[in-house]
Amino acid sequence: MRLLSDSIEEFIKALMEGDNMEIELRRNELAEHFQCAPSQINYVLATRFTPDHGYVIESRRGGGGYIRIVRLASTSREELLQSLYQRIGMSISASDAAKIVEHLKMEKIVTPDEASLMLAALSPQAVPLPLGMKDALCAGTLRSMILSLAKRRPAL
Repeated sequence: MRLLSDSIEEFIKALMEGDNMEIELRRNELAEHFQCAPSQINYVLATRFTPDHGYVIESRRGGGGYIRIVRLASTSREELLQSLYQRIGMSISASDAAKIVEHLKMEKIVTPDEASLMLAALSPQAVPLPLGMKDALCAGTLRSMILSLAKRRPAL
């Protein structure tokens, strides 16, 4: 069963295929198209079109308001890894870590199998610790993984 959120995400991504690096949408028109509340559109934008996923959202409210979704240009592999490393900080939730791993997979820095292994190691169930400690361990583990990726030669 496909979720409405998945359908909205796929629809927006289909509009951005190819060289189309940005699109403008009207939230109400999109909500009308999917027969949902505008808050559902907001949810999809806030969770699936973030900088971690390679997007920036700009919006203008009011009668002539719009939502502009800009796909970030791929930076060099090294710049991306450095940016993600700095983004992690000293603590990160498993769900935010998963978004970073998905971004690494999307950019083909890791293979799908490597991404699965990374997600397993970053899973909250991997180590029985209190939540705050899990987030700190997750951050340290993910930072170590990214450092290892930075040392690895990119696939040709």
